[in-house]
Amino acid sequence: MPGDLRAPADAHSTRARHGRHDEARARRARHARQRPETRVETAVKPLICAVAAAAFVSAQTPARDQQPQRQQPSFRAGVELVSLNVTVTDAGKYVTDLAATDFAVYEDGAKQDVTFFNKSNLPIALAFLVDTSASMETKLQTAQEAAIGFARKLRTQDLAEVVDFDSRVVVLANFTNNIGDLEAAIRKTSAGGSTSLYNAVYIALKDLKKVVAKNVDEIRREAIIVLSDGEDTSSLLPFEEVLDLAKRSETAIYSIGLRAGEGPSTTTRGFKEAEFVLRQFSQETGGRAFFPNQLSDLNNVYGQIAEELSSQYTVGYSSRNPKRDGAWRRIVVRVNRPNLVARTKQGYFAPTNH
Repeated sequence: MPGDLRAPADAHSTRARHGRHDEARARRARHARQRPETRVETAVKPLICAVAAAAFVSAQTPARDQQPQRQQPSFRAGVELVSLNVTVTDAGKYVTDLAATDFAVYEDGAKQDVTFFNKSNLPIALAFLVDTSASMETKLQTAQEAAIGFARKLRTQDLAEVVDFDSRVVVLANFTNNIGDLEAAIRKTSAGGSTSLYNAVYIALKDLKKVVAKNVDEIRREAIIVLSDGEDTSSLLPFEEVLDLAKRSETAIYSIGLRAGEGPSTTTRGFKEAEFVLRQFSQETGGRAFFPNQLSDLNNVYGQIAEELSSQYTVGYSSRNPKRDGAWRRIVVRVNRPNLVARTKQGYFAPTNH
């Protein structure tokens, strides 16, 4: 991690007092910084996904005889599975009755063979990101209640963390399935300071990488829900670098952009820039961006995100392209029923030999 982007979890006691000073220092640091180097991993999970693919294949083949012990799956060395979380809609309504044969996956225009498919609602590893800059002060209580309502819908097999950000980034709850702990962490958020959105997304992406699946049963979809009301003003990391990391991940980013005041106005330069950033994060990763007109719409927005996450398919394929050149590969998913629209991440970076 470049520098120390996190603040200690007890940082809230001094936020209100030091918020303005933090913002000034952060602005000066932002202009003076040099672009940090960041090493990132490819979006492919070779071992676990290969095991999952083998499990998918074996599930399609009747066993010759029953064995009391669990058989070890076999797979070809060097074959890596590209995993996609796919949302399918028909005129905006989620479609949940599709089979693997209904999907066609294309990589750089070449059709791929689907080798893994799941529609049984895989568990989720989720990061809640809450903007707690000074401009959120009058909105924070409503935002807290909406986020808590979403957290209460999580299942025992799901994991979530809570991160708030102003001029600093604070992880208030590490990944847990304890709803009480998540609710307490969300209620602990307090407003003050500037906005370090990019730092917060970077930290959440890195934290999600640490949620490691030790077996097929522990494979989780990854998602970030980020709530913000303005442009980034104090991150040490540039937008392009964090977007690149997001594109290399398997994490769908759901963005909620709150306007500075009630009503439909989106004419301020700051909001236009924030809207562009939030849309980019979501479009590139297969998530979705929301820009509610009223603060009272937040419950509905979180409800739509919850419905989408519970309606997704996980589709995997082994790329026909053997090159390990780190190049960007564009992905298109189509469904063989009329009027249906499939949405997923726009592509991935190929693995490399080093």
